[in-house]
Amino acid sequence: MTRRGGWVRVATIAVAGGALLAGAAVSAHEIGTTRVAVTFPQDGSYRVEIVTDASSLLDKLEAAAREPRSSASEVGDLRDRLRRHAGLIPRKVAITFDGVRLEPALSIEVTPSADVGGVPGATLILTGPRPGAASTLTWSYGWTFASYALRVQTRSAGEPDTQWLEGGDTSAPVSLAAVPAPLSRVQLALRYLALGFTHILPKGLDHVLFVLGVFLLSRKWKPILMQVSAFTIAHSITLALSIYGIVSVSPSIVEPLIALSIAYIAVENLVLSEMRAWRVGVVFGFGLLHGLGFAGALRDVGLPRSEFVTALVGFNAGVELGQLAVISCAFLAVGYWYGDRTWYRRRVVMPASACIACMGVFWTIQRMRF
Repeated sequence: MTRRGGWVRVATIAVAGGALLAGAAVSAHEIGTTRVAVTFPQDGSYRVEIVTDASSLLDKLEAAAREPRSSASEVGDLRDRLRRHAGLIPRKVAITFDGVRLEPALSIEVTPSADVGGVPGATLILTGPRPGAASTLTWSYGWTFASYALRVQTRSAGEPDTQWLEGGDTSAPVSLAAVPAPLSRVQLALRYLALGFTHILPKGLDHVLFVLGVFLLSRKWKPILMQVSAFTIAHSITLALSIYGIVSVSPSIVEPLIALSIAYIAVENLVLSEMRAWRVGVVFGFGLLHGLGFAGALRDVGLPRSEFVTALVGFNAGVELGQLAVISCAFLAVGYWYGDRTWYRRRVVMPASACIACMGVFWTIQRMRF
């Protein structure tokens, strides 16, 4: 073998090895980082959840947009950049019912998730109304180069139908014969009413303490109802604005402020012996904050696009019933029996407000990110 031939062979091996290493690096970076789950809520909609590597997805989107590759690694930066390129995502995503491709609504979140190899994970949520007469579903997702699992939950119980797909492949048709029938409008309203109620009782201890703080300042129904009405109107406004996407505030800001509002109302109970006119305005302002908190919970649950208003009104009604239940229980426990006693403020209002204030301060510190 000549010297020149030897160098050619060495160069060929080096190039081939480099290509293999590059391919291995891509596979190592992507393998197991994507999963897709399709579910069918009983409100007649469909929901697709795609969990994938946020950085890898952003690289592909920026390449498709012919932009320089970014060095984003922080959760907030990744989320903002992915949302900026969200319009490109539907190009390589196809959900079809009986061969008819649909255009779903898309939301994007990024979290520091260990589920995708310790790197930030992107969660894409696709939602829309399910065609009522559709008998089959097919799916494709071209923003990954590796194999991934498609899981379609067509039954109310049991294991989902699972297919393994290569990036860009179209799935085999999935039968929808076992998909539960959609809920009626009344059933849907009752379901979201129950969700709203349970968000207060028993799950919403912070909201419960705020309502108790409102109740404790005055023993008369008129001042209590004025405050509750102001709180209800306020949180209804921000709940609707937030769900419709008109107002958006990060939970990292909202949650500490909600806790601080609890502490403030309780401290005010310790300072004031009777309600002042401006108290209603203060409660209204804090109600706006709590509405943003309700909106975050409702987004986690999900709203059906086909019956958006029904679900929103039902959830809000459930929240109101929960608040009224808290006030009624407090009134029957102490207000009715001891509200007119001379020691009521000293033995009931002051200790209870002090405890609520301490909890509010504790939650404020706990929820702040230094």
